[in-house]
Amino acid sequence: MSCWFRYAYRLALLACLSLSAVAVASEDDSVLVLGRISDNPKAHYEQLKPLLDYVVPRLREVGITEGRILMARDAQQMNSYLRRGRVDWVTETTGNAMQLQQRAGARPLLLTERGGVGRYRSLFFARKDSGIDSLDDLKGHTVAFQRTSSTSAYLVPAMTLLDAGLRPEVLLSPQDRPPGNTVGYVFAGTELNLSAWVHKRVVDAGVVSNLDWNNPEAVPPAFRRDFHVFHETGEYPRAVEIVRSGLDPKVEARLREVLLHANEDPQGREAMRRFFSTTRFLPIDAASTRAMERIRDGAARVRESIE
Repeated sequence: MSCWFRYAYRLALLACLSLSAVAVASEDDSVLVLGRISDNPKAHYEQLKPLLDYVVPRLREVGITEGRILMARDAQQMNSYLRRGRVDWVTETTGNAMQLQQRAGARPLLLTERGGVGRYRSLFFARKDSGIDSLDDLKGHTVAFQRTSSTSAYLVPAMTLLDAGLRPEVLLSPQDRPPGNTVGYVFAGTELNLSAWVHKRVVDAGVVSNLDWNNPEAVPPAFRRDFHVFHETGEYPRAVEIVRSGLDPKVEARLREVLLHANEDPQGREAMRRFFSTTRFLPIDAASTRAMERIRDGAARVRESIE
């Protein structure tokens, strides 16, 4: 048996063992599985584990005795996990959460306040000397988004352009130019890259959240003084906790109760701090429901019209 074959065989065996472990987790009603779409599983595991460890002992009265974490590489994989009952609870941005609701039947449980902020909005900006002062001025120009998984720097801005009657078209590179009746877009990867591209005139405009706009690591003051915001979207929830369809109602109700009151307990506050700098979990009010519904419907339109 060659070295390559032995290596491939071991990988296949590990994959089978991993799938078996997941299946056991999904079939055991005493196990609560917390999921996350992740491009950095190790870092996210360390952020998820403290809150899961805090929650599980407080769910013993509804039959939960163990907690596990399951990462998904993308939304499609998480959709599959949710539909098959392999994940019970997922923490996500609003855009991803609404797409999981639409595709996998997940249900919003609570809103998530991070760093004391529960809502945010998207800001379209350009250089002051660009001649771009409105969304309509973007025709024939280029705009930088962050990445496809971003709610504030892709999904909501793309929805906004469609709502304004504009035609977003993906470009091969920042140097590519769009037809005059469209808005060309590219992905910068990070907020700092995005703001640098606008400042250096690589692209004509960019979009970030209002939180990143005020973050010097994302939009350095030396850049920002040359920019102006020419459009702001409405506010929407920053993050959402969702649960799978079919989760035991007693488990769902107790999980909601524990999370809602976790900030009243010093142990809970510390676990929440490590959970993506969460400061509170909040009930879902009518305004948030409307905002989430707009994002859910807008995400479907973006997939149909752009992707």
